[in-house]
Amino acid sequence: MTEAPVRKIIHVDMDAFYASVEQRDDPALRGRPLAVGGSSARGVVAAASYEARVFGVRSAMPSSVARRRCPELLFVKPRFEVYAAVSRQIHAIFADYTAEIEPLSLDEAYLDVTVDRRELGSAKAIAAEIRTRIKEVTGLTASAGVSYNKFIAKLASDQNKPDGLCVIPPGKGAAFVASLPVKRFHGVGPVTAAKMSRLGIETGADLRDRPVEFLRAHFGSYADYLYRAARGVDERPVRSSRESKSIGAERTFETNLSTPDEIDAALAHVASAAWARAERKQARGRTVTLKLRDSQFHTITRARSVSDLVASEAEMLAIGRMLIAPELPVAGGIRLLGLTLSGIVRGYEEVQPGLPLIAAQ
Repeated sequence: MTEAPVRKIIHVDMDAFYASVEQRDDPALRGRPLAVGGSSARGVVAAASYEARVFGVRSAMPSSVARRRCPELLFVKPRFEVYAAVSRQIHAIFADYTAEIEPLSLDEAYLDVTVDRRELGSAKAIAAEIRTRIKEVTGLTASAGVSYNKFIAKLASDQNKPDGLCVIPPGKGAAFVASLPVKRFHGVGPVTAAKMSRLGIETGADLRDRPVEFLRAHFGSYADYLYRAARGVDERPVRSSRESKSIGAERTFETNLSTPDEIDAALAHVASAAWARAERKQARGRTVTLKLRDSQFHTITRARSVSDLVASEAEMLAIGRMLIAPELPVAGGIRLLGLTLSGIVRGYEEVQPGLPLIAAQ
C-alpha cells in the first residue's frame, strides 16, 4: 500500500486586520494607538493596532477598560463591508495556489498545498509568495505558519508576528509544541490556562507528561484534544468552504465577561459581525441561535424563529438579547458568545422589521 504523502498546511493570518485596514486608508491613523469598535461606555474593541497592544488593549475588551489603559487611544467605527472586500482579494490570491481553502474568519484561513499547483518547490516558497502578493495587492501584511498539520501551522503563524513566516517541518513538531506555553494553544483561554497552572502545567512539555487519564479527570471531553495536541498530532483535514446552511459569528474572550454592560456590548458586536456576513452573501434567515460557553467549557444554545425573515441587525440583536436574558448571570462568566442566522434564503427581497416572534419548533 502506498503511504500517504506528508501534508503541507499553511495558516495565513492577517496582522491586526481591521486596524491595519483603517491605518492604510487614513494616513493620520498610522503609528498611533487605534481601536476599531464603539467608543461609548458600553462599546467593545473589535480590533486593536499593534501600537495599542503595547498598552494592553486587546480585542473583545470593553472600550472603557481600553481607554483607561491607553488614554490616547483613538476609536474608529468598524467598516465590515470594506474588510469583506479586502478579504475577497486575499482569498482570490489563495485560490491561485489551491482549491483546499478553509476560511476561519475574514482575516485567516488554512490552505492545504500538498499538491504544488504552481510548482514552486516547497510549502515555504508558496507561503512566501502568497504573503508578497497580499502586500502588493492590498498594502497589508500577513503572517504565515507552515507545517504538516493545522494545529502546528496555526501556532507557527503566531510565532513571528507581525509580518512573519515560520516553518515547522515534520520531525520537529512535537519539540516545537513542547517548548511553548500552553496558553498559546488554540482553545486554551485564560481560565483553562490558570487551571493548568494550578496543576503544574505551564508548557507543552508539562502537558505531554500528564497521562490521558489525568487529563480526563480534570478536563473531561477536552482531554483527548489536549493529549494529542501536546504530541503535535492533528489529523483534521482542511475543509474547503461549502454553501452555508447558516451564517453567524462568535467570539472567544481573553477575559470572561461577567457584567451586564460587558455582555451586552459583546453581544452587539457579534450581532454586527454576523449581520455583515449575511449582507455580503445577500442572505436572510428565520431563526436566530445564541451560543454561550461558560468558564468551565459548558456550552448552551438557545434558538428562536420569526414568522418571516429577520429583517435587520437590530432585530437580530433584539432576539439575541431575549435569548440570553434567562441565562444570566453565568457563574464564572462567559467565555464565548455567538449568534447564528439559519433557515437561510439567498437573493432576498427587502422585508419589513418588527415582525412578531414565535417560538422555535
